[in-house]
Amino acid sequence: MAEILGLGLTHYPPLISPDEDKAIPLKRTLRGNKRIPEEMKNPTSWPEPMRIEYGEDEGYASSLEHRARLVAGFRRIREELDAFNPDFVVIWGDDQYENFREDIIPPFCVLAYDDFECQPFAHRQRNFWGEPQDKVFKYKGNKEAARVLVSGMIDRGVDMAYAYQGLHEPGLGHAILNTLLYLDYDRKGFDYPVVPMLVNCYGSRVIRNRGGAVEYLPDPDPPGPSPKRCLEVGAAAADALKDSPYRVALIASSSWSHAFLVEKNHWLWPDIESDRARFEELKAGDYQAWARISTDQVEDAGQQEMLNWMCLAGAMDTLDYKPEILDYVETYVFNSNKCLAIFK
Repeated sequence: MAEILGLGLTHYPPLISPDEDKAIPLKRTLRGNKRIPEEMKNPTSWPEPMRIEYGEDEGYASSLEHRARLVAGFRRIREELDAFNPDFVVIWGDDQYENFREDIIPPFCVLAYDDFECQPFAHRQRNFWGEPQDKVFKYKGNKEAARVLVSGMIDRGVDMAYAYQGLHEPGLGHAILNTLLYLDYDRKGFDYPVVPMLVNCYGSRVIRNRGGAVEYLPDPDPPGPSPKRCLEVGAAAADALKDSPYRVALIASSSWSHAFLVEKNHWLWPDIESDRARFEELKAGDYQAWARISTDQVEDAGQQEMLNWMCLAGAMDTLDYKPEILDYVETYVFNSNKCLAIFK
């Protein structure tokens, strides 16, 4: 019988940048989103908590606290992972126009690769760690474990797609790669084999937005998988692995609602109220509450990337694991609310 650990964290991209760059997503939105009403471009029109967080320094002081809380969570999760010592990790992360492009867009896809080579800083002038732009990060895959996982899920009624090589992105997309960078925040190495399970979280925007906040096309794409289906997929994954001989860490990686997706907040701050509701459901271990959420509700709240967490929730529900919440980091300025948790 398998032994399974559950972990949840964020792959928030701006953490890669130095802190003085941390408010750039908000500033970029203010600069580039022509749909924002003029009056909302003035901080005096923002909610009071947002004005306080932005402060007189464009969020710099707040960014230091934001990073400190997230990094404390990453380190705690890494301690738990090392103590568990898995044979491999499965990571649910979204594909944002990295391999899910015009030629094929599955709802889910397991990457059954032998290994991954990535250059996360190739297109960045600088990064928080001061590492060279051309630095190559190498991670082990586990093709055999991926085959076992996919086969077990197909046996359980999930027609799971898989890939042995990338169509467009030769290494790892940012959702998986950033997760590995943050789990190895202190750069002691990450030797656990990785089996990514990509999710088409962005659904109606996956091609329309080409992985970003700008809309390139007028018409929406078909939707991504529903919350209910994500819970079912997570449950099938856990059930398939329960019968294996492996020690496996199941990891969900994403922030929650994203400001640049929340039209009702003028694309400036996350859906604070909806995220709080989802957090209370998670904290109570009421995973099936998420199965009752519709795709329209997810898109209205900008919670598309929470589908990664919903896959994990389905797995944890099947295993009857309850969450240990490490932190819930709420923000108006830094694009998205974040949760960090351990399930065992």
